[in-house]
Amino acid sequence: MNFRNRIKNSSFGKSKIILANDLDYKSIEKLESVTIKNINILSESLCAIKLNFHLILPLGVKTLRKINKTAHDVGLQTIADIKLNDIGNTNIIAAERLWESGFDAIIVNPIMGPENLKTLVSLAHKRDKGIISLVHMSHTGAKLGYGLSVTQFERKKQSKLHDLFLEWSLSLKTDGIVVGATVPEIIEKCHKKTKGKCEIYSPGVGTQGGDPKKALVSGSNYLIVGRTIFNSKDPVMEAKKLQELSIEY
Repeated sequence: MNFRNRIKNSSFGKSKIILANDLDYKSIEKLESVTIKNINILSESLCAIKLNFHLILPLGVKTLRKINKTAHDVGLQTIADIKLNDIGNTNIIAAERLWESGFDAIIVNPIMGPENLKTLVSLAHKRDKGIISLVHMSHTGAKLGYGLSVTQFERKKQSKLHDLFLEWSLSLKTDGIVVGATVPEIIEKCHKKTKGKCEIYSPGVGTQGGDPKKALVSGSNYLIVGRTIFNSKDPVMEAKKLQELSIEY
């Protein structure tokens, strides 16, 4: 079964919430133990868990395999958020290491160019893995980059960078796109163009100012939430509230 279907199965009738497990502990032992604890106590309100680059780097393959197996055992998909963006062989080797560590999908940056993105998508699909590409991030300064006007020289056409990334993502059949919950108008625009060809993943809920309901109404398929859950007085209850909201839409 491919990644898109696996995460649909994980979320169907249950939750559209992905935990952004972006912990910043310096202790490797604490990174591992808290991650596994989060999986165990929050899994009922989630469909997947996302690990960021700074968390993946210190853990090592053995620990990552343990974390991924723990998530899979409770029915969650796992996403490596490294925003991969390099030359072809570097991308391939990095992706293969992550797949060997047990991850189901990788978030990549389309700035690598369509040929490199095409290669990654093809390799991922042969292994029933997923590629999720950035279209527009959620942080405050994202519009300064993703909103830039760029020229496609072969067509002599200008477009916004996020529109170009969307075009590449759809034409190359990525499994999902990242569009921040902080830009619901762009989510809506992307939703109209995706037409079910891929899913929209939206980070930035709560702490960064994104409204979960607006994101879902605009067309987000999955909400990526971290600090809003971690920093609440009752993380389990906060995750449950978001879960209940997500299955309404």
